[in-house]
Amino acid sequence: MKRIYFLSDAHLGSWAMQHRRTQERRLVRFLDSIKEKAEAVYLLGDMFDFWNEYRYVVPKGYTRFLGKLSELTDCGVEVHFFTGNHDIWTYGYLEEECGVIVHREPITIELHDKVFYLAHGDGLGDPDRQFKVLRGVFHNRFCQRLLNFVHPRWGMWFGQTWAKHSRLKREDGKEPPYMGEDKEYLVRYTKTYMASHPDIDFYIYGHRHIELDLMLSRKVRMLILGDWIWQFTYAVFDGEHLFMDNYIEGETQP
Repeated sequence: MKRIYFLSDAHLGSWAMQHRRTQERRLVRFLDSIKEKAEAVYLLGDMFDFWNEYRYVVPKGYTRFLGKLSELTDCGVEVHFFTGNHDIWTYGYLEEECGVIVHREPITIELHDKVFYLAHGDGLGDPDRQFKVLRGVFHNRFCQRLLNFVHPRWGMWFGQTWAKHSRLKREDGKEPPYMGEDKEYLVRYTKTYMASHPDIDFYIYGHRHIELDLMLSRKVRMLILGDWIWQFTYAVFDGEHLFMDNYIEGETQP
């Protein structure tokens, strides 16, 4: 049986990373290594550090990554792309040119008799008012149209600069470590949500940039996927078992 893969948070093209071209190549090599084994690939948000499509213009770069996504979909592999808080602004290019399926909200989906709740994770239980306001602006259609009235030269500069600042304001550019079940807002959100949705077996998120595999009950399991900046982690579902792994160059193919 072919496998289903889950990964997130590559932040490709980030101006805060010196190794961004090497990072993209590493991600492409991973996708190439799984293309014969994959039934589907779920990219759970923030694959780009900033992505905004204009009517006749798309962002510079990412040719290796976009080409590999197109190759996967041409070969019959389903590729699902979840918008994160850094790559909301997609308006058809990824679907039409690369053949991916774009999700703008969390989804609940049955995969081989197991029920999955999949989401990037931004805005789910986060108590930060400033972040909520900013997220509301980013998702507002009027504000999105305003951004696209700005010439791409300046619109892309603004977006990349904002994304770089967002990364560099954290110590070493990394997220804080796991804070425990009572403080992690995605854990709190999941516990509340599962109380009214007992049919869900697995919750999988990105966004937080930590690797977490947590049993919330005898049935319910929650995963946070880490990232493809420092950790190169992902999850695999083989139709029966779900497990976390990380991609290490030169080792046996995953």
